[in-house]
Amino acid sequence: MDVFTERRFGGNPLAVFTDATGLSDAEMQALAFECNLSETTFVLPPRDPANSARVRIFNRTAEMTFAGHPSIGTAYVLARAGHPHGDRLRLEVPAGIVAVEIERAAGVVTGGKITAPQPLSIGRTFAPPAIAACVGLSPEDVVTATHAPTLASVGNTYVIAEVNKALARCVPNLEAFRAAFDGGPDLAGRFSLYVYARDGENVRARMFAPLAGTWEDPATGSAATPLAGLLLTVRGGDELALNIRQGEEMGRPSLLRVTARRTNMGIMTTVAGSCVPVFRGETQ
Repeated sequence: MDVFTERRFGGNPLAVFTDATGLSDAEMQALAFECNLSETTFVLPPRDPANSARVRIFNRTAEMTFAGHPSIGTAYVLARAGHPHGDRLRLEVPAGIVAVEIERAAGVVTGGKITAPQPLSIGRTFAPPAIAACVGLSPEDVVTATHAPTLASVGNTYVIAEVNKALARCVPNLEAFRAAFDGGPDLAGRFSLYVYARDGENVRARMFAPLAGTWEDPATGSAATPLAGLLLTVRGGDELALNIRQGEEMGRPSLLRVTARRTNMGIMTTVAGSCVPVFRGETQ
């Protein structure tokens, strides 16, 4: 299906293997590489029967601890199949539990809202010249008035940087990404860069992770959520809501509805969006 869109061939495509029982780690990785999407998910019985399913998420090169559009898309598939947990699902992923609220229109499943499995964590900052080089911009195109380029996570780590109107000119530079990745343990073995620009009260964004095989991602829920949390941190207040548009430069327009709020566990975030089925098949 396509996630974070209301029309087929928009949003971020996702393949879901609804019964991965018996598949090895190597087979899951090979299937994800074969599908050649940003992520592919594999559904397994939950370890805890109080939860709805265990979900393993693979990009083209590695397993991921958490990702947004795979969580929403997988829950969408389970709900359409009539999962006994109904419209409130709990997905086990390596980063924790992803709580999902299924969205419906006239009784039909249309998408979902997930709560990220971890509160916001903020790490080190990065020099604007290094970030600009990763996406072919000038250092002056990186905006630092609100925050420096910052490492942030709610279960999956991203470097988040604000840029000016040059967002549409971003082109990933593989050598610059290799130079920026210093192997620090806080990077969790990857260097994924989420750049955004203000669009009135809302945001336009792009995400690049060429070292992990994703040249550009059409919609990135696990990056949109820490962005909302980071902005809430610097702006103050108790809650923040954003609409984030992504994927337009790829011809796959996406809309992500994101919130961040302060809780006794820290800043917790949600992301919601619609899904559209594309096709289903069987292995031979």
